[in-house]
Amino acid sequence: MTQPRTALQVVTRFAPSPTGYMHLGHAYAAIFAWNAARERNGRFLLRIEDIDRDRCRPEFEDAIFEDLHWLGLDWAGQPRRQSDNMSDYKRALNKLHALDLLYPCFCTRKEIQAEISNADAAPHNTDGPIYPGICRTLTPKERDVRLSSGVPYALRLDMTKAHAITGPLTWNDREQGINNADAAAGDVVLARKDVPTSYHLAVTLDDHRQRVTLVTRGMDLFHSSSVHRLLQSLLGLNIPEWQHHKLIMSKDGRRLSKRGRALTISALRRAGESPASVRSMVGFD
Repeated sequence: MTQPRTALQVVTRFAPSPTGYMHLGHAYAAIFAWNAARERNGRFLLRIEDIDRDRCRPEFEDAIFEDLHWLGLDWAGQPRRQSDNMSDYKRALNKLHALDLLYPCFCTRKEIQAEISNADAAPHNTDGPIYPGICRTLTPKERDVRLSSGVPYALRLDMTKAHAITGPLTWNDREQGINNADAAAGDVVLARKDVPTSYHLAVTLDDHRQRVTLVTRGMDLFHSSSVHRLLQSLLGLNIPEWQHHKLIMSKDGRRLSKRGRALTISALRRAGESPASVRSMVGFD
């Protein structure tokens, strides 16, 4: 099994999605990762996570570069774009298929929510309700009928089978210490009918391809790291360390988001704020 690469140069990354303009939460995440590399004479990389074909737009990507440059951040090499590397994700899916770890899920969000509502005590994690496994028990014939009829589907990872293959796994967070990689996330989506990847699969492969040694990201993704550690073991990938940092919240205590129309970096720049003042707003003096 590949071991953590603790003796090598620290490599961090910032991986925004061009689905909107950067806000203060993105600024904090980018500066945090940039500082983590700079403090250890390491390398800071940029990745564009653009697998959402419906929401990603070129003007948002251009704005990411502009905002980062304005904040005084630079990165090594060319940014990696997920849309340019679909073949990597497809090969990983094929390996997981060969291990009999994937199954098609035909459930709509409405059907999943109804199943959860009917359960006496549906399990949850910080991301919300866990998928209740509706399609896991479909017979091969039932799956074939639905697949041949063209019904949209997602490919889910059978976590129970996957953990039976890998056995117990742990992962290290620099602030939280050693954590067990468990199945708390449920059977996560790894791809969809028309897109050979999802967030979980793409970021795990990308971190390996970019030789990232320290994954920095918000506490909202803490439980996702167990999924990614599992995928690393199944696919024979490098194992980084993690460092989950605080989230920048709005005045009313909510996490900043694009959909919530959080104040953007470009708007702050137009309002006359300086890079130093924006850094101060998120706690970097």
